[in-house]
Amino acid sequence: MKKTWMMVVGLLAFCAASVVHAEADPKLWTVVKEAFFPKREIQEVDFLKVEGPRRAESGAQVPVTFIYDKAAANGIQLKKLYVIVDANPIQLASTYHLTDGLNGFQMATRIRQETDSYVRLIGETADGKLYMGKREIRAAGGCGGTVDNNESEVRAAAGKIKMSVDAPKFGEPATATFNIKHVMRTGLQRDLVSQGYVPAFYINKTTFTYNGKELMTVDVGVGTSEDPYMKFSFIPDAPGKLEVVATDNEGKTFSQSLDVHS
Repeated sequence: MKKTWMMVVGLLAFCAASVVHAEADPKLWTVVKEAFFPKREIQEVDFLKVEGPRRAESGAQVPVTFIYDKAAANGIQLKKLYVIVDANPIQLASTYHLTDGLNGFQMATRIRQETDSYVRLIGETADGKLYMGKREIRAAGGCGGTVDNNESEVRAAAGKIKMSVDAPKFGEPATATFNIKHVMRTGLQRDLVSQGYVPAFYINKTTFTYNGKELMTVDVGVGTSEDPYMKFSFIPDAPGKLEVVATDNEGKTFSQSLDVHS
């Protein structure tokens, strides 16, 4: 995927979406698909699902749940999941790199939406086959607008992590909740006073491990809401330590660990 072409597509989608406010525009997908997955077949399936509100209260904080039902997939093993919001100026919201430690995938999180759009969950196998689930969600104003943050407060707070795990029965799914303080500036927002664009500043990667073994890596994009939140399940096979390492686009690293007991 060429970055220049992605930027052009983003601008085209942004302009098109700005005209259509009543509902999501299905025609955007043709252009977006060819930018991200040129000349590749994508099969729409029931084992990938996007759950979310029909209409979100705020485009800056759209609650969604992404589901890969491994039991219903009839042996289809997905290694990556891409979250794409058709009508956002930057459509790729995040990419999830999966492991067997997750036993499928269910992720509750929050995304940004600039306008009404289809939100798509695209799954990819190791040999490059693609599958998709989607949902139309109505929302507005999540990517642009103006900001009036106190810069010193923003920098001081960035990277503070809260993490918890429900007391598990080892060998069965346990639920982990992760939240990191971060303003997640998109690069499309304007300063309230100067009206100039505020530089992008966002978490760009999180890696979760259990007892030193990778569970999941998330490539985080600016389509993720402020103060990124992730709630997911994994299968701990014994007592141990859940760790997360997060980085931002300026090269800073933040980490947290949690002892997991029954």
